[in-house]
Amino acid sequence: MSIHKTGTCLIVLILLFSPIIGWAYERGTVERFATLPPGEAHPEGIAVDRQGNVYVVTVAANKAETSEGSLIVFDPQGKHLRTVTIAGSSRLLLDVRFHPKTDQLLVIDYQGAKVLAVDAIRGTSSVFMTVAGKNPGLDGMTFDNASNLYVTDAHEGIIWKVGPNGGEATAWVASPLLKPTRPPPKIGANGLAFNNQQTALFVANTANDTIVKIPVTGSAPKAGTPEVLVNRAGGGPDGLIIDENDNLWIACNQSNEIMVLEPKQGRVIAKLGDFGGIDSDGAPIGFLWSNSLVFHGDDVLVTNLSLNVAAFTSPSLRTVDGPWADQVKVHTVSKIKKRIPGVPK
Repeated sequence: MSIHKTGTCLIVLILLFSPIIGWAYERGTVERFATLPPGEAHPEGIAVDRQGNVYVVTVAANKAETSEGSLIVFDPQGKHLRTVTIAGSSRLLLDVRFHPKTDQLLVIDYQGAKVLAVDAIRGTSSVFMTVAGKNPGLDGMTFDNASNLYVTDAHEGIIWKVGPNGGEATAWVASPLLKPTRPPPKIGANGLAFNNQQTALFVANTANDTIVKIPVTGSAPKAGTPEVLVNRAGGGPDGLIIDENDNLWIACNQSNEIMVLEPKQGRVIAKLGDFGGIDSDGAPIGFLWSNSLVFHGDDVLVTNLSLNVAAFTSPSLRTVDGPWADQVKVHTVSKIKKRIPGVPK
């Protein structure tokens, strides 16, 4: 055997028997924060008030189509305080936020294509925002520094804007990048949030698995041309919030995780949580269709939608989580520590 061949064999043997140095995400531990009361299911939107109480609205596909929507309130430790029926709403409620100036509780009525101002004690409501789209699918909302409200339209690829006092919204930006191009579910622009300097708005497109970045200028503010920050963003990027360092925390509903991205290149710096099956009580272990999320002290709270889309639409729209969701009898809100484990450089 020649020296050259001997050297080559040695290199191959070294590679075969050398340990592979790998790295895996430290996903943390998902715990149950709260349990929805009997009869309530499919939690979606979530918000926290100044006292740390938690407000959740549901996509009540388990109820009759004529039912009004539910608002469920928990104390800071996750104890159920009350369930409120929202008068004048449909059963399909998607997002909930507190108005930064007036503290009004605002709720998106998906089926009604409007935003409602809701009395969180009595359940009375009034219309805060309307739109004039052809087939609007209002989904997520956020505010700018001047308390203007921005709402995603998951059907039409529009972000609607209305002033602090509400009224009929105008289309702030429209783009094909915000439309859904594939089912299921056929939901495009979803969760959204401004960075801390309000120089960009980030939007999750659920159907397309993309995060869209919209440059922002001026105090008005004015929208620039949307662009895709990153493709293949988890499985079904849904709710989106931004931390004090401008990192994007995204609930991915089909990969059952929180994905954290740095804001410049969209590089993933953390993946938190996972799905661990259904427990003996019929509750999801970990995340199941992780949907909306909110910071809550040292934790991140996440709603588990746990919905089989195919059961309410068509078998052709089956998702990987659908058969698991059919087994859920107890619906939950999860929590996980707000931390970004170290990542390799």
